[in-house]
Amino acid sequence: MAGRVAGASQVDEPTTILDATGLTVLPGLIDAQVNGALGHDLTAEPARLWEVASGLTPYGVTAFVPTIITSAPQAREEALAVLAAGPPPGWRGAVPLGLHFEGPMIAEARKGAHPARRLVAPSLALVEGWSRETGVAMVTIAPELPGALRVIEELVARGVVVSIGHTEATTAQVTAAVLAGARAVTHLGNAMPPLLARNPGPVGHALGGDALTAGVIADGHHLDPYMVRTAWRALQPTGRFLTVTDTTAALGIPDGAAVLGAQDVVVADGTVRLADGTLAGSAASLPQCLRVIRAATGASLSAAVATCTAVPAALFGSPERGHLALGARGDVTLVDDELDVVATVVAGNLVHGPVPSPVPSKEQ
Repeated sequence: MAGRVAGASQVDEPTTILDATGLTVLPGLIDAQVNGALGHDLTAEPARLWEVASGLTPYGVTAFVPTIITSAPQAREEALAVLAAGPPPGWRGAVPLGLHFEGPMIAEARKGAHPARRLVAPSLALVEGWSRETGVAMVTIAPELPGALRVIEELVARGVVVSIGHTEATTAQVTAAVLAGARAVTHLGNAMPPLLARNPGPVGHALGGDALTAGVIADGHHLDPYMVRTAWRALQPTGRFLTVTDTTAALGIPDGAAVLGAQDVVVADGTVRLADGTLAGSAASLPQCLRVIRAATGASLSAAVATCTAVPAALFGSPERGHLALGARGDVTLVDDELDVVATVVAGNLVHGPVPSPVPSKEQ
């Protein structure tokens, strides 16, 4: 790999060479659900956004969607302010595409690891100022809650991706949300009713319909391999299988005590759980999820990688990302045969990996 992509239509002359011999060159990986990393929880510490962004690059991530779970309003406000202020001087890392507010407009019966005392009914007053322009990329909402459909319509009109999740919704209620503009499902199969013969609900609507892109936590713990395979066969042919990690502060730290939002969790054997055993996000990386998907489905590498490159790029309206082509953004991930990340390049700049060699001058 040589040079850098400087923009959508201009390619600079190469100044360095990154040797990719024996490696596979992938489009830069995009993680659409990141709660934190390296001991930093984005809900509890929104100011750590840029540290988390830098910490994702060893895992091949070039862009991501920082996730703020159900919390006090101040956490969302601070996260938006930190994002708007931009990175500190000299910063390098994965680029945040906008925030994901996962809650607080969710069903108490399906709250999972979200604190019940912070749940709030849907209202236009609550989402005042939430838009893609102000930094909100996605909102997870339970569509069966009173007032939810009006909120969905308003958020969609402001360019926000609305995702159905932490919900008790019936099939009819999911259909109503889709008609209002909802386009995604948050962690398919988790924090929602199971698929039933006469009420397939969110899971059945995603698998059997054609409107919803479904986030799939393929960490080997949130979903049985047969569920991963079922979702793959239903969603992947239409580009609606979205691989996410739902990773937390536990990514990159040893097993032991950690934090998710305002709650204590325990990291052990690749899982993150509350004291009562409830799964609370993951400790997984995208390459790990890709290994799980390929083992469960037999998918080709290119097909699996598309679920965390082309699919999220399309969902969040970033056509310059998610593919390798002349004129595309220079986001690249280099991996070995085991999908271990060797180098990560963001906007043409090496942010993780070996020091590249200078290009020999033409006079030599």
